Amino acid sequence: MNLKALFAASATAALLLATSASAAELTVGFSQIGSESGWRAAETSVSKSEATKRKINLKIADAQQKQENQIKAIRSFIAQGVDAIFLAPVVASGWDAVLKEAKEAKIPVVLLDRDIDPSGKDLYLTAVTSDSVHEGAVAGEWLAKTVAGKDCNVVELQGTVGASVATNRKKGFDSVVAKNANLKVVRSQTGDFTRAKGKEVMESFIKAENGGKSICAVYAHNDDMMVGAIQAMKEAGLKPGKDILTVSIDAVPDIFKAIAAGEANATVELTPNMAGPAFDAIVAFKEKGTVPPKWIQTESKLYTSADEPMKVYDSKKGLGY
Repeated sequence: MNLKALFAASATAALLLATSASAAELTVGFSQIGSESGWRAAETSVSKSEATKRKINLKIADAQQKQENQIKAIRSFIAQGVDAIFLAPVVASGWDAVLKEAKEAKIPVVLLDRDIDPSGKDLYLTAVTSDSVHEGAVAGEWLAKTVAGKDCNVVELQGTVGASVATNRKKGFDSVVAKNANLKVVRSQTGDFTRAKGKEVMESFIKAENGGKSICAVYAHNDDMMVGAIQAMKEAGLKPGKDILTVSIDAVPDIFKAIAAGEANATVELTPNMAGPAFDAIVAFKEKGTVPPKWIQTESKLYTSADEPMKVYDSKKGLGY
């Protein structure tokens, strides 16, 4: 090899090393809402796994479902000079000031799972989320098809008040109710995305609706609330999945056990792997200057008893739910 070729080869090798090192040296701060649900725990677990695959240093701050904790975490990440910040916002509003601070520090922000108010659209790089309006509509369409024109009084377990995902899952479901006069949401209350609160609210619904006899179906914004609601129905002497139909969102492992047992009817999947596409977007942006689309949409799939629920359960149980 002549001297010129040797220099060229050395330069190429150095460039390749620098490129691989840049990905390996990335540090990303993740302000996670908390662990209010099995899905949220799986998202955290999968995020760690996806970071390890890419040799990215991931720092996770658990906000325990409090926005003030998330704002503190973001400011801490900015002070540490991280390469990027992931944010799963507990509510949709109140982010402008701290995200402006991140932008001024030239630290790109990626939203995971949830969106924020339109006023903050210019303050983040991209959002990796499902179409939560579509999720609610899929749940509503399943119910409309299942009851086939029969009058059906529905009780609704909403997610955290102010969370974009709760607002949108309600909006999607309501859009189907508006097109089907036989469907009527008779009671709607927040269960705060938790099993304990879902059980408590369902108990009050049952008492208010003739011991549950006036309820045709339960729609829950997540599976954890539905698992709590199923327990409340059983304790009231009702047969969930038969006396009262159930449809919820997330597709966590425990709901598949309930479907297999005939105690739940349907769930719409929300993939816990939001971080994988987010990491890829950040690496491309940092290394090549590639600006991702403003919204990276994940898939939503409906599961019922026809989908071998225990097989699905086995495939999900090791993901950290």
